[in-house]
Amino acid sequence: MALLHRAELRPTKLELLTTWLPGRPWFQGEAGAGVERVAAYRFDDPAGEVGIETLLVRAGDGPVHQVPLTYRGAPLDGADRWLIGTCEHSVLGRRWVYDGCGDPVYAAALARAILTGTGQAEEWFEVDGRRERRAPSMVIAGEATTSTTDVTSVTRVEDGDPARIGTDLGELSVLRRLGADPALPGARLTGGWDGQPHPLPLAYAVPR
Repeated sequence: MALLHRAELRPTKLELLTTWLPGRPWFQGEAGAGVERVAAYRFDDPAGEVGIETLLVRAGDGPVHQVPLTYRGAPLDGADRWLIGTCEHSVLGRRWVYDGCGDPVYAAALARAILTGTGQAEEWFEVDGRRERRAPSMVIAGEATTSTTDVTSVTRVEDGDPARIGTDLGELSVLRRLGADPALPGARLTGGWDGQPHPLPLAYAVPR
């Protein structure tokens, strides 16, 4: 379960991505166009310390891009390469926003979703002392090929399309531009959203 706050972010997530995305080698979009949200899904961090959200965005008439984000209350050691920026959260204070592909907490959550079928986190707001569920903007599904996953470290990351994440469990591949099925090996995570007539592949996992 993801418990969300009705809060202001400065700068917003989309403002951060509007600055960061054009510098990625896999990005395609209209020059100067702002980044718009298409849909999103979240994973749970069992420790409850790291926010994990994947945004689907596009710039102008460009393709839909998948950008996993992690939100932390302090910098992640050794992850400067993956830092997208910082923002001020009106409830939680300063948050460090990372490209999730370089964050081992995201890698562990992604592996669980693909290989055990845990799916996405339910999203709830706390309003006047009671909790209200937020309807998801998309639905994802893994293939549930195993009951155990235990990613404890990321050994390498190749920042391409797909992004390839080497872990102590095996290799994860995260598609950056969504559309045609690349038919990569391994178990798949797929997702669908309003306006998308059939689920598309989002990521793959090949365990050791």
